[in-house]
Amino acid sequence: MATKIGHILAKGLGIKLQESDPYREELTRGESIISTQTTDTFVEEEPRAIEVLEKIVPSGHQIYDYLLSLFPFISWIGHYNLQWLIGDLVAGITIGAVVVPQGMAYAKLAGLPVEFGLYTSFMGVLIYWFFATSKDITIGPVAVMSQLTGGVVADLATVLPDVKPWEIASALSILAGAIVLFIGVARLGWIVDLISLTALSAFMTGSAITIAVGQLSTLMGISGFSTRDAPYIVFIHTLQGLPRTTLDAAMGLSALAMLYLIRSGCSLAAKRWPNHQRLAFFISTLRTVFVILLYTLISYLANRGLPAKQFKFKVLFDVPRGFQHAAVPVLTQPIASNLIGYLPSTVIVLLIEHIAISKSFGRVNNYKINPSQEMVAIGVTNLLGPFLGGYAATGSFSRTAIKSKAGVRTPFAGVITAVVVLLAIYALPAVFYYIPNASLAAVIIHAVGDLITPPNTVYQFWLVSPFELIIFFIGVIVTVFSTIENGVYTTICLSLAVLLVRLLKGKGRFLGRVNVHSVLDERVIGDDKKSSGEYGTFTGAPEAPYRNVFLPISHADGSNPEVELESPYPGVFIYRFSEGFNYPNASHELEYMVDHIFAKTRKTNLSQFQRPGDRPWNDPGPTRRELKRAAAEGIEAGEYGVDTTLPTLKAIILDFNSVNHIDITSVQQLIDVRNQLDRYTAPDVVDWHIACIANRWTKRALVSAGFGYPSQRVDGLQQRWKSIFSVAEIGGSQSAAAAADLEVNEKGLAAARKTSRTNDIETGKARGSGSDDGDIKSVKANERAIRRGGPRRVAVHGINRPLFHVDLTSALQSAIANVEARSEAGEVSSGIGSSSKIVADN
Repeated sequence: MATKIGHILAKGLGIKLQESDPYREELTRGESIISTQTTDTFVEEEPRAIEVLEKIVPSGHQIYDYLLSLFPFISWIGHYNLQWLIGDLVAGITIGAVVVPQGMAYAKLAGLPVEFGLYTSFMGVLIYWFFATSKDITIGPVAVMSQLTGGVVADLATVLPDVKPWEIASALSILAGAIVLFIGVARLGWIVDLISLTALSAFMTGSAITIAVGQLSTLMGISGFSTRDAPYIVFIHTLQGLPRTTLDAAMGLSALAMLYLIRSGCSLAAKRWPNHQRLAFFISTLRTVFVILLYTLISYLANRGLPAKQFKFKVLFDVPRGFQHAAVPVLTQPIASNLIGYLPSTVIVLLIEHIAISKSFGRVNNYKINPSQEMVAIGVTNLLGPFLGGYAATGSFSRTAIKSKAGVRTPFAGVITAVVVLLAIYALPAVFYYIPNASLAAVIIHAVGDLITPPNTVYQFWLVSPFELIIFFIGVIVTVFSTIENGVYTTICLSLAVLLVRLLKGKGRFLGRVNVHSVLDERVIGDDKKSSGEYGTFTGAPEAPYRNVFLPISHADGSNPEVELESPYPGVFIYRFSEGFNYPNASHELEYMVDHIFAKTRKTNLSQFQRPGDRPWNDPGPTRRELKRAAAEGIEAGEYGVDTTLPTLKAIILDFNSVNHIDITSVQQLIDVRNQLDRYTAPDVVDWHIACIANRWTKRALVSAGFGYPSQRVDGLQQRWKSIFSVAEIGGSQSAAAAADLEVNEKGLAAARKTSRTNDIETGKARGSGSDDGDIKSVKANERAIRRGGPRRVAVHGINRPLFHVDLTSALQSAIANVEARSEAGEVSSGIGSSSKIVADN
């Protein structure tokens, strides 16, 4: 019924439905030209649009699985045990001790009071475990996001002077969190794959340099300029302010030196005493806590009894106890409209580091994360965090590494960390009073130092992809001389531009044939077997010693240039696409292919240009000087300067190994080139063989455009392949394309033989020569082999797609068989060609 309705609608709308496969009724067996037995018939069915809808529309079970996937803890919480609890306790307490001083330091980086860092830390670790697919990630305030938030707060402070800084930070967190949550719920996590590792590395390096330079003035106690300017300006102002250095420098520089000394000492101790590596790790991990407590004690001893204005160096002063800023966040229209321009960079920063970290640690610890679900976790955290005073938070590299090394077992460790942070919020504010600002700056500089890409990694970039190294340096330079946001945009855009250029300007490779064999201990493997035929046709040996392989004729793949590659067959070309085959690169790829074919072949009909005026205006032919030079070089030139020793074009074999999907534009371009080459070879035909197609929809697209079947000519006249959409064919029979066809047919193809002996699709026999009887005998022979316990041979690919092949060898065999069959028949054109079909033993 659906088919009938569809046909009625098509007729009413004037749609010409595609005919069924032209050879479906004619093909009755799937015999290979290299086989001695008939295989079972297999006709490949085309994919239907309903199959796509069935995949898109979820079933009830899929909806249930989706809802369940939003709360991954349900799948493991029931198996929680004492061993997991011990591991989570150790890791949770360790991270809690680290996140408290880091959170306060990062809050100052964001231009907020230090307690907001504690609020953000608490909400991040508390909420994440409900939605987590990573046991290692720790969500909370991070240096880069804090720096970005601080920049936004500073920019909007002049535009919205009546709005408090933490209200701006909370509004930014809610808006960015809502966007990330939508991406996660819609399961669009794959978009992070558009961000390359080069962009990530440049972003982290540039951000680390920016943050470290911005903290130098606090470390040295220098004031009098803005640290929100471009890093190079801040660095210059810091150098100019060195004479104004205060006692803060002693608290900052010594704290920074101590942090590095403890880490280095623990690293050496772990190598010197391997049995105590665990102890060395925890000492190194807690170095931040130790340094902060030590310098807080020094600050207390140095400043106690003094008025606040007479303190010898800057300290935090009062830190409110509890959640003093817990309230419904302020998100008004003026705030939202002013934050819109900052949202892209904020969302990118929220995602880029978190997803990269979670994937990396998942691979290291042998589990798989769900990027979309991780976005749900980040989104919910940033939506709910502002209700307790938090600002934008994401995954932390340093704390994640510590958590992983501490032996965390499940995401529930976040709850343990939340308890530690909660105790700090309510029990330790009095201790925080004397923490030196310079020591917190040292903590920040020490934390971001690990984000800078080391020289050895940069060298590896150079070895793998020199051009991407240039992108890396451009990203770092833009960040240092501009802003973090501009650096992020620059690296991402440049990486995408490089990808687009590779697609647009990618060139495939023409392949040549070489006969190879495998050697083991100076012995040719399979030498005692029968060898393969001239074009790779195996003659019955299960393991033939010599076989055909296909390599780029330019040796661009690094193969030995001394290996002489043969032409697959005179007039037969094998072309392998380099970067897929879609609308960006289709035109460039095909132009390169056609130019090469024109250079290596000649027109079939040399008398096509009976007069000089018949030649195309842009191909007037060679000059007399060029004809003389050709004669001197021994090139046989025809009347119009054509090298008559060149072969005519017979067949093209396309290797679709790198092609997974084709679109309308690429198919139309292929049709245009086919029409162009048909004119070039008239009155002969060009068969298009396509090997290694891995996608049924790609086959359907090619079949709808007329590929997969041998070329035919009706009454010897030029037949244009039907276009999908071509501007030159607008107007139908009155179009410019139709006029051009008429001109060609009138001049070059006035008459041809109307009858021709049609070769059998598989064996090359004429119809009516007893092939049916041969079928019956072959089928019976196959049945006898099965009864004897032998394997049953079946066709691998559908016999209704005779020019689609499983590999290049079968494609070449089929192309050569078609060419030689036409040559033996002495025909201008052939109705149906030969097809090499691969069979498999069942």
